[in-house]
Amino acid sequence: MKNTALTHIHESLGAKILPFAGYNMPILYEGVNAEHETVRNSVGVFDVSHMGEFLLTGSNALALIQKVTSNDASTLTIGRAQYSCLPNNDGGIVDDLIVYKMKDEQYLLVVNASNIDKDWDWISSHNDLGVDMKNLSDDYSLLAIQGPKAVEAMQSLSSIDLSAIQYYHFEVADFAGFEHVIISATGYTGSGGFEIYCKNSEVEQIWNKVFEAGAAFGIKPIGLAARDTLRLEMGFCLYGNDINDTTSPLEAGLGWITKFTKEFTNSENLKKQKEEGVSKKLVAFEMQERAVPRHDYEIVDASGNAIGIVTSGTMSPSMNVGIGLGYVTTENSKIDSEIFIRIRKNDVPAKVVKLPFYKK
Repeated sequence: MKNTALTHIHESLGAKILPFAGYNMPILYEGVNAEHETVRNSVGVFDVSHMGEFLLTGSNALALIQKVTSNDASTLTIGRAQYSCLPNNDGGIVDDLIVYKMKDEQYLLVVNASNIDKDWDWISSHNDLGVDMKNLSDDYSLLAIQGPKAVEAMQSLSSIDLSAIQYYHFEVADFAGFEHVIISATGYTGSGGFEIYCKNSEVEQIWNKVFEAGAAFGIKPIGLAARDTLRLEMGFCLYGNDINDTTSPLEAGLGWITKFTKEFTNSENLKKQKEEGVSKKLVAFEMQERAVPRHDYEIVDASGNAIGIVTSGTMSPSMNVGIGLGYVTTENSKIDSEIFIRIRKNDVPAKVVKLPFYKK
C-alpha cells in the first residue's frame, strides 16, 4: 500500500485508515454523518492525493484527447475544465476523468486512483501522434476543500478572488505561500468549494495553513466515507460502482458528455446505441419505507421479477431516507416508477426520482 504525503497526519488525528485504490486512506475521523454535515453546512478538507494526474503536451495533445475521450475538448479555453470519459472498444467505460486546459497545447488529465495504470496504458496505446505524456501522479497531492464556507475561510491564503472561480474553471495562482498552485472548482460534493493541486513537498505546509485559516469557520478533516455519501446525494457516478468496463455512457445517463460532433473510440457503435435506444438505464431511487439499499442488491418489479441491480446506496445523512442508484430495464426507468429493492428476501418499495436527491 502507498501512503499519501499526509498519511502520518491522518494517523495522528486518529483517522480510521483503510486500503483504498492501492493507498492507505483516511476513511473517517469522527463519523460519517458528522463529517457529512460539516461539508454541507460549513467547510471540510479531504486528502484525495491518491487521484492520478497526466500532463499531455504538444501540437497534437488536443487531437489525442479528442480521440480517446467522449466529450468535445475543442471547446475548452485556458482556465476551464471538462468532465469526460474514456470509452473502450466494447461499449463500456475505461474511466471517467476531468480534462483541464492549462495552456495552448498543454492539458492535465485527472483520473481515478484505482485506474491510474490502466488509463495510462490505454491513452499511451492510442498515442501515435507524438504527444509528450508525463505521469505526475506520484509527485502531486490534491486537497478538496469543500463546503459553503470554503471560499470565505480560504480567501486570506490567496491574492486572487476565490469567489470569482466559476464551476469547472480553475486558476494557477499563489496559495498558502506557494506559487503555481492549481485552484480548481470541480467539486464532487455539491456544496461548493475547490480543489488544490500542489507538489508533495508543499502539501503538509498547505494543509497546516488551511486549518489555521479555517479554524474560525469550524473546519474539519473529512474521510472518504463521507465523500461517498455526499457524492451520492448529488447523484454523481462513482467508477467501479455506477460505471465500469461494461456500462455504456448512454446507459449511465452520460449522454451529455458523449458528443458525436467528432470521432472517438467506439463512437460509431455508441451513436448507433443512441439512435436505437438502450435496454437498461441508471436511475436514482428513494426508499418508500425505512431501509438502506446496498451495492449489488437486486431490483425487482411488483411481481418479483428481476429488473436490475443497485450500484450505490446509503441512508442519506441530509434527508434521513434510503437513497440509491441502480440499473433497471428501460421500461421501469421513468420518474415516479415504482420498483422494489430485495433486502434479505423482503421486497421493499422504492420510487424512481429525479436527481439530485439533495436540494440546497
